[in-house]
Amino acid sequence: MARLFGTDGVRGVANEGLTAELALGLSVAAAHVLGDANAFEGHRPVAVVGRDPRASGEFLEAAVIAGLASAGVDVLRVGVLPTPAVAYLTGALGADFGVMLSASHNAMPDNGIKFLARGGHKLDDALEDAIEAHYHRYGAGEETWKRPTGAAVGRVRQYNEGFDRYVAHLVAVLPNRLDGVRVVIDGAHGAAARVAPEAFARAGAEVVFTLGTEPTGLNINDGVGSTHLDKLRAVMKEHRADLGIALDGDADRCLAVDADGDEVDGDQIIAILAVAMKEAGTLRRNTAVATVMSNLGFTLAMEREGVELVRTAVGDRYVLEEMKQHGYALGGEQSGHVILLDHATTGDGTLTGLMLGARLAATKQSLADLAAVMTRLPQVMINVKGVDRNRVESCVELQAAVAAAEAELGTTGRVLLRKSGTEPLVRVMVEAVGHEQAQDVCQRLADAVRLHLG
Repeated sequence: MARLFGTDGVRGVANEGLTAELALGLSVAAAHVLGDANAFEGHRPVAVVGRDPRASGEFLEAAVIAGLASAGVDVLRVGVLPTPAVAYLTGALGADFGVMLSASHNAMPDNGIKFLARGGHKLDDALEDAIEAHYHRYGAGEETWKRPTGAAVGRVRQYNEGFDRYVAHLVAVLPNRLDGVRVVIDGAHGAAARVAPEAFARAGAEVVFTLGTEPTGLNINDGVGSTHLDKLRAVMKEHRADLGIALDGDADRCLAVDADGDEVDGDQIIAILAVAMKEAGTLRRNTAVATVMSNLGFTLAMEREGVELVRTAVGDRYVLEEMKQHGYALGGEQSGHVILLDHATTGDGTLTGLMLGARLAATKQSLADLAAVMTRLPQVMINVKGVDRNRVESCVELQAAVAAAEAELGTTGRVLLRKSGTEPLVRVMVEAVGHEQAQDVCQRLADAVRLHLG
């Protein structure tokens, strides 16, 4: 049986793979498993429940709340708020756990359920496995559970203060105000459509234009947001604002665009913030955390700026695990997941954008000048399908081809072969000083993968 929980909760097409019955059952299972793990410490449990604006979130939210309340959990319903807001409120309100309904950057028909532990942290794999096992066991009728009745059932309360409390938190943690910074915001018609413009305005920025800030429940990520930058690029060229930010559906990631309409990706954002935090003395252990997919230009920039770099497997969860284990303050991914662990327990796109704005205000430099701290090297990737991915490391002939490519590129290039976790597929990535060389080496390695692993 395929595992329900992926790298970021349970996702699927709403009302097809992700049904109301599944949402209700998983919520009951989560309440039981966390209770058995002594997460509630003998008191009546409380959960924070939020969602993004997807139409399907309305019935899935109702199912989650019904499941929790039927298991004796009191629910604080915060409504449409970003994933990092639900995480923050779970901690700030002293709740026992949180639930976020969102499929992030996915198209509108999808949705997802993410459970957060006390403090707003992602559940570990063992607890997710236990919830899934509990769900299957009780769903199959193998066991029954004692249902609370009377005063023991959970109560549901609308918590309308969540919006203001979260925005106030974002503004309070900034190192300086954003007065004089002109900003364009693309909210992806998602969970931060109201939050982001309000936070920037309260922080002192001039929000000169917004797009993707009119969610209908049907238009989330539709041609806008961090996966569709064309509209933001055009608006930035028109308005010549200082900073453009693009969020995704649940606002846990942020990409930026400068006044000329050029993209500033996650690597560049982390590089800018790393330099700022080093100067301020807040870059703990003088280290930034990134994945193996971060651009070689980022590595070279951090070396030049005297910042240590730790690499992890691809996925913001692995970045976060490394940061928590070793006490690092800054990490993230090229895709725009940026984690500022002193202020958030997950990637927070609005906070990331605000920190960029604060850096612009403090230095009086343009975003393009700040982003020039690193030069992105050309990066080419080819997905090779229908091969034996499990032989990537053991195939002598393939490893010889990789070694030859690495020798050819020297210190100004990089080769990475990654096997897919779910498909018979190997991803070949090459970076080089020039795009033509990167393309040529990548194609040769992709041919070698087909030849030796096909």
